[in-house]
Amino acid sequence: MTRGIGWYVHHQGAGHLQRARAVAAALPRPCTLIGTLAAFDTSGLDVLDLPDDRPLGGSEFDGRDGEAERPEALHYAPLNHPGVRARMARIAEWVGRTDPALIVVDVSVEIALLARLLSVPTLVVRLAGTRTDRPHCEAFRSATRLLAPFPEALDGAGVPDWVRAKTHYAGFLGAPAQAAAEASDAIVVVFGRGGAGGDVADLAAAARAVPDRPWHVLGPVSGSGQIPKNLHLHGWVDDVEARIARAALLVGGGGDGLVALAAGQGKRFLCLPEARAYGEQTEKAEALHRLGAAIAHPGWPTAEAWPGLVRAGLALDPSVIAGLHRPSAIPDCAAMIEGLVRQLGRA
Repeated sequence: MTRGIGWYVHHQGAGHLQRARAVAAALPRPCTLIGTLAAFDTSGLDVLDLPDDRPLGGSEFDGRDGEAERPEALHYAPLNHPGVRARMARIAEWVGRTDPALIVVDVSVEIALLARLLSVPTLVVRLAGTRTDRPHCEAFRSATRLLAPFPEALDGAGVPDWVRAKTHYAGFLGAPAQAAAEASDAIVVVFGRGGAGGDVADLAAAARAVPDRPWHVLGPVSGSGQIPKNLHLHGWVDDVEARIARAALLVGGGGDGLVALAAGQGKRFLCLPEARAYGEQTEKAEALHRLGAAIAHPGWPTAEAWPGLVRAGLALDPSVIAGLHRPSAIPDCAAMIEGLVRQLGRA
């Protein structure tokens, strides 16, 4: 009987699930997605759903557990939390029952270390940003291999050599490239699930500052105010890729999913990195800017800044960001995982 693998999916944003789904479909062996996934569409997938581990009382989750002390190898280990206790027990039971060949961890220091304690090899996903703190380094040390879901050209300068040597740079594991579409003159702004979303007043000011172009906004937007005629708020849509394909300029954060779409479609890209732990989006945006693959601007621009930013974005050579896209990234990543499993002698 072919041993399966597990793939732990973090519940912040949709990008973790998106790449897990894509790579799992290309694997030649069973794959169980593990995580707090009730809020996501997991139809057709084998899922081990876990209780929520976010702070009790409904407070906003910022990755901190509020404990005065915790082991230095951990990021999040709240005491007396029934959800944390139940999810760890459920993972341990699943491991004992299914004997997985490997667990991919995207992302959690605690799950990576739990898998090691359960004697299961791990492939730990390493996101962008400065992750040289002790918990991250211990998770990296515990892993059999590391997986970076971005091109090596976007890696940070401060990454230790031993971490680089252990890393497989998979490239973008997002949506596949779209067939070329006739671009319009539109600016398309995208907000994802993992951030704060857009603000009506800010978007209206931007559209008024560049009145000769239609603005189409995809994703969550809050607030109120008068909306100019060239601003169109669409909310959640099912055809994000098709709408981006027609954009003259793509505007959005530095999350893996949107950057992957920009590269896959060769879109001129104005990257507005959102605040994330360890500078994840900021460092990625800065790398894109250095390469000439995007224009980067920290935070939402003022109304006065928009005309210049739009001109700079439209002047970009789209072949630069397109060159970061590798069409075979997903099947290549699946082949690497299969090769790793066979190398471990657990096929």
